[in-house]
Amino acid sequence: MPEKTEAQKRAQKKYMSSFVEIKVRMTPEKRSIIQDHARAMGESTTVFINRAIQETMERDNDVLDPSEGRREGNQEKE
Repeated sequence: MPEKTEAQKRAQKKYMSSFVEIKVRMTPEKRSIIQDHARAMGESTTVFINRAIQETMERDNDVLDPSEGRREGNQEKE
């Protein structure tokens, strides 16, 4: 693969500056499982993790009781 030009390096740096990184700690075995799953789905690990987060948040929002700001059936103890 040819080396990137200076213009390509600047463009990538500018593009990447619009993102932040979040560290997630896991065992090497779990990391391998996630990477293998993402690959099987035809996705990068980053795309898979972002999709998993988005889908989980959407599913969680579907079960929230908007009038009380908490999940239905999750009663606070007094």
